[in-house]
Amino acid sequence: MRNGGPVRRPTAYKASAAIGRRLTIATILVVGIALAVFYRRDEGPTSVSASRAAATSVQTFSARFSICGGGPRIDCVVDGDTFWIGGEKVRIADIDAPEISPPRCQHEADLGEAAKQRLLVLLNVGPFTLIADARDRDRFGRKLRTVSRGGRSIGDTLIAEGLARRWGGPRRSWCD
Repeated sequence: MRNGGPVRRPTAYKASAAIGRRLTIATILVVGIALAVFYRRDEGPTSVSASRAAATSVQTFSARFSICGGGPRIDCVVDGDTFWIGGEKVRIADIDAPEISPPRCQHEADLGEAAKQRLLVLLNVGPFTLIADARDRDRFGRKLRTVSRGGRSIGDTLIAEGLARRWGGPRRSWCD
């Protein structure tokens, strides 16, 4: 207090202090995210070496998935029946979901986008199991796996919600 009144600081000082606090918070967030990514990649439950993955036919995973974009594909969803986990591309073996790239009609595009978003939610609920199919990989090199949680196929959930159909050989149109 000066002369009995409160000390008034210039407006520029207040703005500078606010910016400093925001930068500190942003720095803490970035460091925290970087540590979380580093931990998950090197020691977390999604770290599975290729040799361990090949040695077992049933594996349990837990990861935080996003929608695949232009960057590295580690744990992300491509469409309603394909996702990446730990850098491995997986095709859900027991279903056929609508195509989004490229869709054959607007109905397929809309249904495909809904299936992709629903698969993202289902994978992010918690740990799930990948069960090897009779064939290990498809013609595109994707691992063929049934995905289940609590003994129920996630593919069955998508089918029940009208976002996929049971796999029955060559793809059929979603536009009929």
